[in-house]
Amino acid sequence: MSLIIAGCAGTGGIAPQRQALEPASLDVGAAVRAADRSANWPDADWWRAYGDPQLDTLMADAVAGNPTLAAADARVRQAQSLAGVAAAELAPHVTGNLSVTREHWPDNPLYYGPGTLANQNTWNNTGTLGLSYRLDLWGGDERAHEQALDAAHARAADARAARLELEVNLARAYVDFSKQFALRDVAVDTLARQHELRDLASRRLRGGIGTQLEVSQAEAPLPEYERQIEALNEAIELDRNQLAALTGKGPGAGAALARPALALDAAVALPSMLPAELIGHRPDVVAARWAVAGAARGVDVAHAAFYPNINLVATLGGFAAGGPLFQFLNAANGGWTAGPALSLPIFEGGALRGKLGAAAAGYDEAVEHYNASVVSALKQIADRIVQLRSLDAQQGDALRSATAAQRSYQLAQVGFKRGLNDYVNVIVSETQWLTAQQRVASIRAARLAAYASLMGALGGGLATPAEAPGTDEMQPTSHRSNAHASSQGAPIARHQAAEPSGESR
Repeated sequence: MSLIIAGCAGTGGIAPQRQALEPASLDVGAAVRAADRSANWPDADWWRAYGDPQLDTLMADAVAGNPTLAAADARVRQAQSLAGVAAAELAPHVTGNLSVTREHWPDNPLYYGPGTLANQNTWNNTGTLGLSYRLDLWGGDERAHEQALDAAHARAADARAARLELEVNLARAYVDFSKQFALRDVAVDTLARQHELRDLASRRLRGGIGTQLEVSQAEAPLPEYERQIEALNEAIELDRNQLAALTGKGPGAGAALARPALALDAAVALPSMLPAELIGHRPDVVAARWAVAGAARGVDVAHAAFYPNINLVATLGGFAAGGPLFQFLNAANGGWTAGPALSLPIFEGGALRGKLGAAAAGYDEAVEHYNASVVSALKQIADRIVQLRSLDAQQGDALRSATAAQRSYQLAQVGFKRGLNDYVNVIVSETQWLTAQQRVASIRAARLAAYASLMGALGGGLATPAEAPGTDEMQPTSHRSNAHASSQGAPIARHQAAEPSGESR
């Protein structure tokens, strides 16, 4: 025992220095506090609130065929396989060895000593079974297995985050697709009215009550309106290509897309348990928590390396030099070995302390990444609430502005027909109406897109808080308190496999 204790290397007081934030301890801000807190967390198919079957089909195609999601699933399977490798270190290992050799002995007794093998050909065969079992007295192998499982859980959460990002990007692209159609309608309608005004100016000129200047003024905006329509047609085709790419298909798949029919009557409200339950609904936050848990197990593994370990080893086999081919299988040629093998660090030149320091620094980095994820998540939610409230108000103002601009244009048009005002008034009022209509379409699209961003900020329907590790699991074993696991996320069973696809349960 004295030898074992003397052989233990000292840790030098190396330990993690950072601590994970509790989301509930952060001030969520006035915007979140003032929001309606009666809503549930988003459903997994939150985009159905738009009421567009074509969007539902695109989402299904994107989840099934997007290369980014397929790559994320592959990373999950890879992490699961590595967890299986780590689990194998906890089990006894049995190996077999068979060696069958034919040997010619030299005619020189000095080579092998006196004997009867001079200038003989013999079979020298062995067959053995070896057993080894690592006792893992300090739990290093068990912690390494848990670390691999944590990495698999983190990869599964990353896969869900990739899917959520795809869903939000697809919804926003689809909203932009709809906006371009709305803007083109405004441009086409404006061009048609401009043609009517040009024809009216020409008739007034032929009737002797108009001027060539009025005709020229009516014709001047036509090329610009036509250019705007062409630019919007280009934007529509580019959005088709973008939507096809997001679904993992070629550009030709976008040509079949019809005009969107988006409608969104969903009220803007937040879950009542925000931000306490945020750690279980945001996949990036869940992934960051699993990363912290994995880094904590890494500290445990590095710490366990400071202590001695014992392996149980045994061999059983047959050995023969000379005789028939299968002489080694004879019971008289059998042999066995068994016993413990002790390993302990004595002089390691500071390597173990260096590895522990690296593991502790990695843990601190993972903790700060998690803290930044929580802060960023709350900021995104607050930003979306502020944006949606502002867009609601802007939409009402824009509608009133468009109504007033339309009325001004109609009055200017009537006055021009009756010769009560010149064409400049018509041009000014028409431009104001065009701008007001474009503003209405843009604000409505911005609100639809902001709703998608809010759903993404809230996690987009990620199962339950049990997906995330508990607070105690996010600390190295030597730093854990005796308190119960945090109610913000009950620990998941370590032996439970991570979900390959990150699907909601």
